[in-house]
Amino acid sequence: MIYFLSDAHLGSLAIERRWPHQKKLIDLLEEMSKDAVSIYMLGDMFDFWFEYFHHDKSKRQYSPFFKELRKLTKQGIHIHFFTGNHDLWTFGGIEKLSGGEVHHSPCTISRYGKTLYLSHGDGLLPSNWESLYPKPVQRKIRRFMRLRSIFHSPVLQFLFRCLPPSWGNWFGYNWAKRSRLKEIANPCPYKGEDKEELVLFAKDQEQQQNHRDYYIFGHRHIELDLQLQTGARVVILGDTFQQWTYAKLDNHGRLSLHNY
Repeated sequence: MIYFLSDAHLGSLAIERRWPHQKKLIDLLEEMSKDAVSIYMLGDMFDFWFEYFHHDKSKRQYSPFFKELRKLTKQGIHIHFFTGNHDLWTFGGIEKLSGGEVHHSPCTISRYGKTLYLSHGDGLLPSNWESLYPKPVQRKIRRFMRLRSIFHSPVLQFLFRCLPPSWGNWFGYNWAKRSRLKEIANPCPYKGEDKEELVLFAKDQEQQQNHRDYYIFGHRHIELDLQLQTGARVVILGDTFQQWTYAKLDNHGRLSLHNY
């Protein structure tokens, strides 16, 4: 089996009991390890992750999680970690701590006779997005893309790495907490096939003859399994923050969504 999960948001200040949350994720990984060949974590496994030039003792809180990942890699299970919009600031640390492979961008893989497009999902838009959305939505998307470019700026990343970890973490975790609380209070449901950005992105890829059997995303915190007219399926994983949903691909190439 190949497993896919995302959006655990470990360490979130919006979670009152953070250790039971981490323990449940470890238990899920332990359950997967019974028949897993590979485990793909599609981003935002941490609510905020940044690697500074100075030692950050707060990372010790995730030692049990990384210990579990190292145990799985020693068992021969391939661990893949995709960066999301909350944990993109890794500069080799996650790879070293987990023993897995870190992906900073989307990728297409072939497994069991199927092609799969894997990505966290943030920042993915169809090529004709400006003609698809009204002006207010276009402005909102442009604001988001400007913010995203700031987060991805090598210069700003370098400057932030110079901060004392306590300063940077205070800012990062509290910023992320506002996002989590906003999501809990006002969840954004499925927008529909003609408005959901990740569905439109997949449709655009299919129109450009970039066919895949499965498009698998995280990011949106909704559970979706939608088959397009081309036969491709768009799968949004939900999360391991509240919903505890994940997907698995069996050795016949059949993909299914599950709850833990």
